[in-house]
Amino acid sequence: MGVSRNTVRHYVDEVAEPVRREPRARPVFEEVRPRLDELLEEWSARTTPKQRLTGTLLHGQLVREGLQVGVTVVRDYLRERRRQRAETFIPLVHRAGDGAQVDFFEVVVEIGGERRKGWMFVMRLMYSGRDFAWVYERCDQVSFLDGHVRAFRHFGAVPARCSYDNLSAAVRKVLMPHRELAERFAALANHYSVEPCFARPGEGHDKGGVESRGKGIRLQHLTPIPRGDSLQQVNDALLARLDIAQPTRRDREGRSVAERFAEELPCLRALPGTDFEARKVVPASVRRTAVVQVEGAWYSVPSTWKCLDATVFVGPGEVTIVCRGESVTRPRQHFGGRCVQYRDYLPELARKPQAVRQVAPELVAELGEPFGRLWQLLVETHGGRQAGRVMARVIGALDDHGEDPVRRAVLAALEAGRMDLLALTAVLAPARVRFVPVPDSLAGHEIETARAADYDALLVGSEE
Repeated sequence: MGVSRNTVRHYVDEVAEPVRREPRARPVFEEVRPRLDELLEEWSARTTPKQRLTGTLLHGQLVREGLQVGVTVVRDYLRERRRQRAETFIPLVHRAGDGAQVDFFEVVVEIGGERRKGWMFVMRLMYSGRDFAWVYERCDQVSFLDGHVRAFRHFGAVPARCSYDNLSAAVRKVLMPHRELAERFAALANHYSVEPCFARPGEGHDKGGVESRGKGIRLQHLTPIPRGDSLQQVNDALLARLDIAQPTRRDREGRSVAERFAEELPCLRALPGTDFEARKVVPASVRRTAVVQVEGAWYSVPSTWKCLDATVFVGPGEVTIVCRGESVTRPRQHFGGRCVQYRDYLPELARKPQAVRQVAPELVAELGEPFGRLWQLLVETHGGRQAGRVMARVIGALDDHGEDPVRRAVLAALEAGRMDLLALTAVLAPARVRFVPVPDSLAGHEIETARAADYDALLVGSEE
């Protein structure tokens, strides 16, 4: 009410009737107020949330213009102006099965002793408070869609609505109050019959539940920095810790997350019969070098695929390349990266000793021991050129017999102290016979075995 404590104490002690006084006049402030409002309006377009106007800055400008006013008066006015313009938040009610919130968070993990930046996908069911979290190497649309598929599969059901930021993985264009959805995200929403809802641009607190929970997961379950041999191992451990914490996390009413989720589950929608295909499908052509280019990265494929068309399925961490019913899977590379496996070139390397000499370190690293020891002994014994020729014959045996028989043969030869081809052929079994299925149209035909004597009839009269 603008009444001092002394005045209140006076009226309490005297038991007198309080008298409401009119606010004291502020002539100096009323004089500078129009100019203060003008400055706030003029400078509003030249500020950001972190480079905002302060009372000290405004007071200094007023003084330079010859207006005499105290800095406290300016600060009080600025504080009151911000209070009046501040947004009033409405306490929301989250009903069972109605909504979930989704967001990405930047995290750091340690894979194989190396620290990497990752992106944690978080989906939070707002009624029960159950969370799903999964760390990805990239914050792209493939990871975004894959996170939904994993989350719905983990919950065993689908909420009616999901709330998002206006991220490019989901929104192609913001047309307030509507959104033009990205094509593949719209396909996911239709597949699971989930309604996408979006926060106002720049207003992350519209989905404050997942914002605060994502920070909590990062502090509670990813600190200290998690370690693992692979990202899959880190994610499995993270998801297990979140599930273990369900019975212990309780709301203000004392109910645990597990109890609330058991109550919410019947209200959620059932999963469709099949999961959504989150991987991106990209057509590609195999070059003469038996490589395909996808998203600026290069991947090797079997050399028999050269000059053919292939289909590439780009996942969050792997790339699957399909050609004529066969498929190979490679680790996904960043832009400009290369994933070349020289096992794909065994038939060609068997005929090109000089190429073997150039790629031998990479090839033997893929094959493992004892091929690395064999190559080193060949180079030390015969020199690089002859070692390439011998190794090419060994690679030809790999293509004919397979890795395990040749590996045993190489071990036996090395134990006997021999590095020649005769030692290998003495151990190897006959080459594998490759059978080709007979088409149904030819299955009923019988072909007689030919003999060399059958062709003597062709020589009759040849002398004439």
